[in-house]
Amino acid sequence: MYALRLLPLARPAHRVLSPHHATRSLSARASRVLSALDLPTDGSLIPGMYDGQWGGSGAVQKSICPATGEVIGQVQTANVEETQRAIQATKGASILLRRMPGPQRGEVMRQIREALGAKTAALGDLVSLEMGKIRSEGKGEVQEFVDICDYATGLSRSMAGRVLPSERPEHVIYEIPNPLGVVGILSAFNFPVAVYGWNLAIAMITGNSTIWKPSPTTPLCAIAVTRLIQPVLERNGLPGAVAALVCGDVAVGKEIVGSSDVDMVSFTGSEKIGKEVGKVVQDRFGKALLELGGNNAVIVDKDADLQMALQAVIFAAVGTAGQRCTSTRRLYLHRSISAQFISMLLKYYDSASSQTTLKAGDPLDDASLIGPLHTSGAVKLYEDALAGIQKRGGKVLTKRSGKMDVGMGGNFVWPTIVRPTNDDPCWTTETFAPILSVAEFDTLEEAIHLNNAVPQGLSASLFTTNIQSMGKWLGPEGADCGIVNINVGTSGAEIGAGFGGNKSTGWGRESGGDAWKQYVRWSAATVNYSSKMPLAQGVSFGV
Repeated sequence: MYALRLLPLARPAHRVLSPHHATRSLSARASRVLSALDLPTDGSLIPGMYDGQWGGSGAVQKSICPATGEVIGQVQTANVEETQRAIQATKGASILLRRMPGPQRGEVMRQIREALGAKTAALGDLVSLEMGKIRSEGKGEVQEFVDICDYATGLSRSMAGRVLPSERPEHVIYEIPNPLGVVGILSAFNFPVAVYGWNLAIAMITGNSTIWKPSPTTPLCAIAVTRLIQPVLERNGLPGAVAALVCGDVAVGKEIVGSSDVDMVSFTGSEKIGKEVGKVVQDRFGKALLELGGNNAVIVDKDADLQMALQAVIFAAVGTAGQRCTSTRRLYLHRSISAQFISMLLKYYDSASSQTTLKAGDPLDDASLIGPLHTSGAVKLYEDALAGIQKRGGKVLTKRSGKMDVGMGGNFVWPTIVRPTNDDPCWTTETFAPILSVAEFDTLEEAIHLNNAVPQGLSASLFTTNIQSMGKWLGPEGADCGIVNINVGTSGAEIGAGFGGNKSTGWGRESGGDAWKQYVRWSAATVNYSSKMPLAQGVSFGV
């Protein structure tokens, strides 16, 4: 275990292997994790495409452990032609799925939940090994998938349209939801299991088949999940293409996004790529669900419980090495408590004592609180961001910053607190790394303005004990984000409510709440059960 060090996150680069794949020796820690999920440990190629049959003849992707740099798997991806065939198979499977009554789809989802529940710890360890988040977070991510399966099972018996009154005698109006067809899911590396789970569960329960392209740096998580789902589909007489998988490169993703046979695309990733995805899908009049950047702020007012706020800020700023879309990146402190609160933070960020040190180390070690950044490119983004802030006149407040050596290689960095200049562009830019920018405010109105003065609108939190401030924060002149918390940090959302953000975060909603309504096509149906033909609005058109 080592004192805390973290890096900023860079979106992972795709890696392709040469045609030669030699048998290699895998570390004991990696072998244990892979063996628990029946994944090969001898370096043999793993098929990365599933549409009822496993295959793939595209380029080979290396899965690299971010904590050690070890190659833990080699995946044979799908090429463009195989992706096209998988899309067609998924489209065919959607016809069978939509004919299955909703409660029967709910029973299939319940069985998927059981399959996941039996492997929660093993799959969580794989998330820690391949993505890099600490063990409790890896297990918690799989639990999110389990929870959304429970939610979807219940939803299968409660999805409802509406019955509305008509102004015409002996008429009634229905609003009716029906399946879309095929939902394409493009997920990011930072939640390699949960985000797919949110989308698969709700898409399937609403009668849609799915085709999943995972991040090119976390293919093993995707393969392990799909292998758990496969036998459930087979037992229930459903084709495997109900939940198809295509590991691949950018060309594979473009094929899904551009295909008119994919009725809806759910994309999680950067604002830059999300904007392009949205344009392509809109150009063909498809549906897009976008979950993009989060530049999230915590506001600590003068009447806040500082100890409570401290716990929330540390987890949201340091947890997952700052690589959650809901990670806290901006901290606004009331001027009267600013110095005190920063001192409380630095006690943990800077301390070398066992009582207050945020321990960084092997994500598979239960004592670790901080794992690595996901790639070496993320480390460079972290370093470049810190250098830029200082060059433009900002200050680093923590004693340590930069790369951290925990004795196992990997992409470990020190979590860092900075005080940028007021006009620094870092305030409006998401840097996917454990960098926390701090500033002061004098009034709540000023703090709300600062919170809203960025392009992104995912998550924001206010710490206060003043009920009037709570009302202001939640009201029309308050925070403009999709997640607006009070005395709760910016990260760690539950599945019961819709998850998503506003503005350049993309306006999408996943998971619970009314998110399911995006996965269906809606029809308004007026039914005349009289013997006459009256027109609405009093229009007369006698023939």
